[in-house]
Amino acid sequence: MPDVTFFKPAGVKLAELEDIVLTVDEFEAVRLKDFLGLEQTEAAEKMKVSQPTFNRVLRNARKKIADAIVNGKSIKIEGGRYKMVVPRRAGRGAGRGMGFGGPAEVCVCPKCGATKPKARGVRCVQEKCPKCGAMMIRG
Repeated sequence: MPDVTFFKPAGVKLAELEDIVLTVDEFEAVRLKDFLGLEQTEAAEKMKVSQPTFNRVLRNARKKIADAIVNGKSIKIEGGRYKMVVPRRAGRGAGRGMGFGGPAEVCVCPKCGATKPKARGVRCVQEKCPKCGAMMIRG
């Protein structure tokens, strides 16, 4: 799930808004194709779907986003069919409170691939790449 899951137009009361629901699959398709700039075949592979399925999901997502922007609707990101992958860990305690926590959090540049440690309390999308100046993403 993304860090932020709700967007609304400024100046419109929440009670007056109509919601558009963007599924997690639709969000991921837009992230891979439009934000990261992957080719559809590569993005489809990452999502483990066929290219035609990826294209359909992407078209649906773009239509929903356009509807929200043009008609002043809010966007909720939720639901859909997705699987959260939890990395397997070896050893006693498996990192649960035993002094050696989970995976290191890093910010990654989608343009040049540079990485830097994620600062606590600062979202990666607020950080600029130290090499090329592009906005970073969570790794």
